[in-house]
Amino acid sequence: MSSRSSFVATDDIPLKEKHQVPMDSASDDDPEKKGHSQDVVVTEGHDLDQPQEETVKRNLKQRHLAMIALGGTIGTGLFVGSGSALATGGPVGCLLGYMIMGLAVYAMMVALGEMGTMYPDAQGFVGYTTRFVDPSIGFALGYNYWYSYAVTIPTELVACALVIQYWNATINQAAWITPLFVAIVIINFLGVQVYGEMEFWFSAIKIIAIVGLIIVGIVIDCGGGPNSTGYHGFTYWKNPGPFNQFEADDGTVISGTWGQFVAFWSVFVQAAFSFIGTEILGVTVGEAKNPRVAFPRAIKRTFWRILIFYVLSIFVVGLIVPSNSPRLLNNSGSDASASPFVIAIEEAGIKALPSIINAVLIVAAWSAGNSDLYAASRTLYALAIDGKAPKIFRYCNKAGLPVYCIGITALWGFIAYAAAGNNTAAVFDWLYNTSSITGLITWVCILGSYLRFYYGMKKQGLSRDNLPYKAPFQPYASWIGFFFFMLVILMNGFPIFIGDSFTGEGLVATYICLPIFFCCWLPYKLFGGNGPRSGPWGIFRITTWVALEDIDFVTGTREFEEMDLREAEQAKPQSFLARVLGILF
Repeated sequence: MSSRSSFVATDDIPLKEKHQVPMDSASDDDPEKKGHSQDVVVTEGHDLDQPQEETVKRNLKQRHLAMIALGGTIGTGLFVGSGSALATGGPVGCLLGYMIMGLAVYAMMVALGEMGTMYPDAQGFVGYTTRFVDPSIGFALGYNYWYSYAVTIPTELVACALVIQYWNATINQAAWITPLFVAIVIINFLGVQVYGEMEFWFSAIKIIAIVGLIIVGIVIDCGGGPNSTGYHGFTYWKNPGPFNQFEADDGTVISGTWGQFVAFWSVFVQAAFSFIGTEILGVTVGEAKNPRVAFPRAIKRTFWRILIFYVLSIFVVGLIVPSNSPRLLNNSGSDASASPFVIAIEEAGIKALPSIINAVLIVAAWSAGNSDLYAASRTLYALAIDGKAPKIFRYCNKAGLPVYCIGITALWGFIAYAAAGNNTAAVFDWLYNTSSITGLITWVCILGSYLRFYYGMKKQGLSRDNLPYKAPFQPYASWIGFFFFMLVILMNGFPIFIGDSFTGEGLVATYICLPIFFCCWLPYKLFGGNGPRSGPWGIFRITTWVALEDIDFVTGTREFEEMDLREAEQAKPQSFLARVLGILF
C-alpha cells in the first residue's frame, strides 16, 4: 500500500485539514507521479521550494482571465462557421445542435473548474490526466492538444483571408496572411501580460460586436432596414423550413424525418468548432493571479456566456437568413467570406454595417489565432516540465516566457500559405474538421480525468464540500458529456459513407485525429513507465493505470495554500468601482 494510505480518511474530516500532510510523502514511492509539484508551481517573483530555474509567472489578472474565457473563443466558428451549420441543419436543427453542444461544454467546464481550482498549476488538464488516470493518456492528450491548437492557428489565418475577400478578391491571400501572422507571433513573444491585455480589449470588441449583431438582427427581423419587406418573425422557420434534409457531397439526399435527423446530427461537429477554446481556462490558470478566486468566478459565468453569446446569436441568425441562401459557407465555396450576419445586414440594405462587421470578423479570427498560439505553446511547456517533452522546452526567460515553445509552435502558422491559391474554402474546411475533432478528444479526456478525480475522492473518503469550488450536477453531468462527446467523435464522419461521397482525402480529414492520438498513447504506454522492465528482453516499461485508492490528492496543495494565505495578506480593500468590475469580470 502506498504511503498515501495514511491520507485516506472518513467523510467527516475536512479536506483542507488533510492537506496539511507533507507533500513529499505523497510521491516518493511512486516514480510515475514524481515531478507533479516540484516543477509546476509558478510564482509572482519568488520560488516556493522549487529548483532555481525560471518558470512562467502569474501575470494574468482576473479581468484578463474572465475576458479570455468569454471573448477569446469567439472567432470563425461563430461568425463564419455558423453559416455552414445553418445551411446543414436548418434554423431549428442548428439551434438545437448549439444548445445541446453548449450544455455538454458547460458540463466539461464545471468539471475542469473543480480540478483547476484545487490544483491551479502550469500543467493544467494535461497534468490532471497524468495524475488521475494514466501518464500515457496524459502524454497523448498533451500532444493532441498542442497539435489541435497549433493547427488552428492557420485555420484562423485562413478565415481572415476569407473575410478580406469581401473587399478585394484579386489580391493574393498571402499578402494578408503575412502581417496577421507576424503580429500574432510578436504579441506572444512580448509576454503573458501583454497577451492578456491585448485579449482583454479584443475580446471586448468581439463582445460588443456580438451584442450589436443580436440587436441589429432583432431589428431586421421586426422589419427594420431600408430594404425591409416588413415583419419577418419566424418566416424562415416555415419556408424553407425548421429542419433541412441531409445532402451528401455527391448530391445524394436523405429525405424525410431520418434525413432531417441526420442533418441535425451533422451540426454537432460544426457547433463544436464554435465552442473550442472554452477549456483554455485550464491552460491560463497556471499564469493567473489569485487563481482560486479568479478561476471559479470565470467558470460560474460559463453557462450564461454560452446562452447569450452562442445560443441567442444562432437563434437570431435562423430568423434573418434562410438556410438555403446560396451565400452560406456550405452552399457556395466561392463566397465563403460572407458570414450569415453580413448576409442579413446587406440584404436589409444597411450600407455601413457590413464593412464594420467584416472588420470585426478579422479581429475575431486574429484574436482566436493569438489565443491558439498561447494555448499550444503553454501545453508544450506543460509537457516539458513533466518530462514528456525535450528539456529545452521547459526553458523560460527572466520574464517567464517559454520562448522555445512559442517558436516551435509558431511554425505551424505557415500552413496557412497553402490557402494562398484558389482553394481557400477547401483548406478552411479541412482544418475546420481536424481541429474540431481534436478539441472533442480533449474534452473527453478532461471529463474522464474528472470522473477519476470524483470517484478517487469518494474511494478515499474525502469530502468535496471542502473544495475551493464544487462543480454542480456531478457525476451525472460528466458522464453524459463524456459519452456524448465520444459518440460525436465516432459518428462525425458518416457523411463520407453516403452515396458516392467517399474519398481518401475526406476519410483522412475526418478521422486523422484518432490515429494521431493512438500513436502518441501506445509508445508511451509501452515504454514510458518508470517501473520494472517486462516483456521479451525487458524492452517494455509499461505505465500503470492509477488506482482510485492510490490517486495523489496531497502533492502540491501545501504550495497553493501558502499562495492563498500570501495573497489574502496582500489583498487591499476594494473601492466601489473595483467591486463593480469584480462582478462583471
